[in-house]
Amino acid sequence: MASKVFPLIEKEKIRQVTGLEMIPSENYVSSDVLKALGSILTNKYSEGFPGRRYYGGNEVIDEIENYAVDLAKKLFNVPVALVQSYSGSPANMAVTMAVCSPGDTVMGLALSSGGHLTHGANLSFSSIFYKAVNYNVGKDWKIDFEELEALALKHKPKLIWAGTTAYPYKLDYKKFRKIADKVGATLVADIAHIAGLIVGGVHESPAPFADIITTTTHKTLRGPRGAMVMVTERGLKKDPEIKSKIERAIIPGLQGGPHNHQTAAIAVSLEEALQPSFKKYAAQVAKNAAVLAKELDTTSEVHLVLMPLTSYGYGMGYQAQYALEEAGITVNKNTIPGEPASPFYPSGIRLGTPALTTRGMKEKDMIKIAGWIKRALEEIRGLDLPQEQDLRKDFLKETKKKLHTNKNLKIIRAEIKTFAEKFPVPGIN
Repeated sequence: MASKVFPLIEKEKIRQVTGLEMIPSENYVSSDVLKALGSILTNKYSEGFPGRRYYGGNEVIDEIENYAVDLAKKLFNVPVALVQSYSGSPANMAVTMAVCSPGDTVMGLALSSGGHLTHGANLSFSSIFYKAVNYNVGKDWKIDFEELEALALKHKPKLIWAGTTAYPYKLDYKKFRKIADKVGATLVADIAHIAGLIVGGVHESPAPFADIITTTTHKTLRGPRGAMVMVTERGLKKDPEIKSKIERAIIPGLQGGPHNHQTAAIAVSLEEALQPSFKKYAAQVAKNAAVLAKELDTTSEVHLVLMPLTSYGYGMGYQAQYALEEAGITVNKNTIPGEPASPFYPSGIRLGTPALTTRGMKEKDMIKIAGWIKRALEEIRGLDLPQEQDLRKDFLKETKKKLHTNKNLKIIRAEIKTFAEKFPVPGIN
């Protein structure tokens, strides 16, 4: 029987090759990572940890997982690494369960200030089962450490998250550490977005300051979709039992058998990250982001750009995402600090350079891409979000139709297709 899935995969392949992937949490993996991810390792059940499995026949699986662990420890200079978490959010939940009891206070950067759902956002486990306190950024869009310290002293959190998802600046882990020490909190650095930059020496490592580190493996690290939890020397000294607590939270706390094909693919990507060429890649990611940000009249110290759209109109995030997608550029709508519209109808977009850099694009290409972005955004002027909430759904539906037939966006799309096809996509061409 001919599957309907494979033609759809081919369709997605064309989209990836002919367009520009600029969501900062997306990247391209190598052919070797894809080989491991699509391997026969997916056939094996292996609940438990190396040497402590609930099933037989895991001798080879143990070797693979131990190898991935050793690579992670070497790459991030930590004594403990766990590679079984299915993805970033479960990894963060496992750490929270290991450190806190239900009802304990956790602190993290507010979602509206560029934080992550699992750091205390409404409707997340981190606010349903724990008392969540959010700190924010100031008017300069940078973390307000004075507010963070005041909130920590007031609420005495058990855990403080140092991590972001839409924050264009570097993090000062030393400041986080001082505040955590004042209240006796466990400091957890979520480096999901910047793991590759840390490995590449572009961003300071949290290992000397944090107790625990979590990360996804599929963003700037260029691995498969997965996650790791690491414990630092400081973390082991604070709680010698923390490794076993996190292990129990992962299994049986949250999941059963690990995805062995994913573990193997993580190992392959960590091997690649240990190569000298990866440092050049990470440096280029940051250079590209800085140039892109400058061309779009904002700033970036990392891999992502948070672009406000208030100069184009009111509540323009959806409209911008639609327009850019029609032009062949994939971004995501995003709230901006001091959001003037609504978290559900945001006023900004989030862009990044990891995937573009993986394809070999450099500073001069960012200037060209920024030009296309600005041309595409001109097509949303006058498409302001209605103030009346009950009109918004129909408005966006009609706006999407209108942008789909926009001739100027089609012209840009054709230009981008010609441009993008010059840059190979790993694992595809």
